[in-house]
Amino acid sequence: MSDLLIELFSEEIPARMQAKAADDLRRLMTDGMVEAGLTYAGAAAFATPRRLTLAVEGLTTESPTLREERKGPRTDAPEKALAGFLRSTGLTKEQLEVRDDKKGQVYFAVVEKPGRAAADIVAEVLEKAIRTFPWPKSMRWGTGTLRWVRPLHSILAILSDEEGAQVVPLDVDGIASGDTTHGHRFMAPDVIKVTSFEDYAAKLKRAFVILDPQERADLIHAEATNMAFAQGLEIVEDKGLLAEVAGLVEWPVPLMGPIGEQFLELPPEVLQTSMKEHQKFFSVRDPATGKIVKYVTVANRQTTDNGATILAGNSKVLTARLSDAKFFWENDLQTVRERGLEGMAAPLANVTFHNKLGSQAERIERIAALAREIAPLVGADADMAEQAAKIAKADLSSEMVYEFPELQGLMGRYYAEAAGLPQPVANAAQLHYSPLGPSDDVPTEPVSVAVALADKLDTLTGFWAIDEKPTGSKDPYALRRAALGVIRLVLGSEVRTDLSEVLLTHGREILAIKSKLDSAYEAEVIAGAAQEKLLEAQTEVLATASGANKEKLKQIAVNLSAQYNDAQQNHSLLLNKANEASQSACCIPPLLLEFFADRLKVHLRGEGIRHDVIDAALPENWDGDIVLLVNRVRALQSFLDTEDGANLLAAYTRASNIVKAEEGKDGVEYSLDPNPDLAENDSEKALFAALDAADPQIDAALKAEDFAAAMGAIAALRSSLDTYFEATLINSENQIIRRNRLCLLNRIRNLFARIADFAKLDG
Repeated sequence: MSDLLIELFSEEIPARMQAKAADDLRRLMTDGMVEAGLTYAGAAAFATPRRLTLAVEGLTTESPTLREERKGPRTDAPEKALAGFLRSTGLTKEQLEVRDDKKGQVYFAVVEKPGRAAADIVAEVLEKAIRTFPWPKSMRWGTGTLRWVRPLHSILAILSDEEGAQVVPLDVDGIASGDTTHGHRFMAPDVIKVTSFEDYAAKLKRAFVILDPQERADLIHAEATNMAFAQGLEIVEDKGLLAEVAGLVEWPVPLMGPIGEQFLELPPEVLQTSMKEHQKFFSVRDPATGKIVKYVTVANRQTTDNGATILAGNSKVLTARLSDAKFFWENDLQTVRERGLEGMAAPLANVTFHNKLGSQAERIERIAALAREIAPLVGADADMAEQAAKIAKADLSSEMVYEFPELQGLMGRYYAEAAGLPQPVANAAQLHYSPLGPSDDVPTEPVSVAVALADKLDTLTGFWAIDEKPTGSKDPYALRRAALGVIRLVLGSEVRTDLSEVLLTHGREILAIKSKLDSAYEAEVIAGAAQEKLLEAQTEVLATASGANKEKLKQIAVNLSAQYNDAQQNHSLLLNKANEASQSACCIPPLLLEFFADRLKVHLRGEGIRHDVIDAALPENWDGDIVLLVNRVRALQSFLDTEDGANLLAAYTRASNIVKAEEGKDGVEYSLDPNPDLAENDSEKALFAALDAADPQIDAALKAEDFAAAMGAIAALRSSLDTYFEATLINSENQIIRRNRLCLLNRIRNLFARIADFAKLDG
């Protein structure tokens, strides 16, 4: 057994590519070596800005010798058949063996493939991995043909065991493999010779290179946190930024610097975003005020002045960046003071939301109308919900959001507060995008809920109306996320509504039927008035005109008449489109509700609820009441998880299968009410009595939407059903009794169906 160490040393690798590149190197090498017959005990990959490293433990020293036996043609087969077999095996006729077979004597080829040394296999696999490495972007340099993310300088490849280390011989476009590397670019650039992974990692650390990216991230976090704590401050946690910065340095040195006084009144999120996006700085917050007051930058080297020069340079650049942010903030506030939020939103009339769904301003009008309609359902003030919807997207026209799109919504809240709008309206500007994902909080303020629902329902209805639905893994407009957002909002607020009616009404608005009809009517009126004036003028002028003038006027009249006819034709086309739109609007609710049901399965899967339970609880003509459906689903799942539930499901299945089989055999339906007077034994009479008792209880429970009580009433039938099936022969020789018993089983089936379609349950 031996250990393998590989290092690919290059110019700086972008931080965002390092983790995947390390994983790709491990995968390509281990897959290739295993395919070639080598085995290993473990493998780990690492990345720094200038190197990809792979360490493999317990690698076999050579691949095993393989012995393969191949059956050939019979000994009396034609020469062509034998020649083809020899070509495929690479042997001569003398090297073949003759063996007895059921059909006579046949040729056998015994081919032995000797094992190969690990070094040869590693060299072959490594060269292929380097030449085919899946970088998102790569480059060529100099006169070579090799492509790498940045110029590749050296290849370290050694196999080590108890006897020492040997270099894996390899040459890729003039880059020969060796057993050396380099330390930190500035602090220890000299050549380092290594003999094993442990020797390699230790020497790199002495040369100011921390190989493990997680170790670098932990060091940055610990030192930055301690620096902030020492001054009574705290680091604003950002795991994404931490991982990125750890990929920018080989020897992290955190340094804390101040933020200019003139910038401290900027919203903390603006400071944090600006410093993160432009400078990769961590924000340092005063926990007492919530303001960002300092920053932490991470240098890639130690300096004799303890980072003073680095901080001075960073602060100079930061001041320029924050000056831009301050300029945007002040300009936006000036716009709000002069024109208000609706004035800030005015340019959205010239911004297309979708070429088939109109501008952003038109969409905002739709959302505002829908928010007003939804408001009473969530306990929100209708006027406030409409107002919030009209200004919620105003910040999309702001200079700040243009510079930092990720601040949309949040800046809307700040601008609404600056405009003196009610706090619920301001909060809705920020929260109406939520929830964006499964871990995102769901708004609870009624106004925010109303606007968030309106926003998502408008998106869903709009794209369904223009037939831009998700397909397979493609969902460019994030409609699945929008549907899950609606579900979480509805469940969080317990909104009880006929969602299908809301979708139908809004679908019609989106398709703008009224707008099309109005436009067509207006065109007709204008054309009619023009023709009327034309006829008056024609009559008057033709009476006095003569010769060429008369002919000229006649031609003008013909052209105007043609224009009028075109206007009438356009009017007819618009009417047809309006009718088609009306029909399309009617198709939107059932299709969207089916989509919601599918998303609901995804949402409830986290609660351990099976998809078939949702199918069973889903009414045939579901109206979109999500809260009611989920309550029914949860009650059914809880019921099925009990012993009574499992046994009753078995009893239902037995009853249903018997009725189904006998109906198919007899060619009739056993749907009549069974007659209790025809009951022959005590178990049958007891079942009639139990069903009579359960009927009103289930009715009352379903009306009260107490599904647990309905399940309880069903569960009370268990003993009666068990006794009945044990004591009663369904297919009695007496046809009247048989028919009555089958009708009784059908009654049981129908009773269960009032709660859920148990036939859709697995098992």
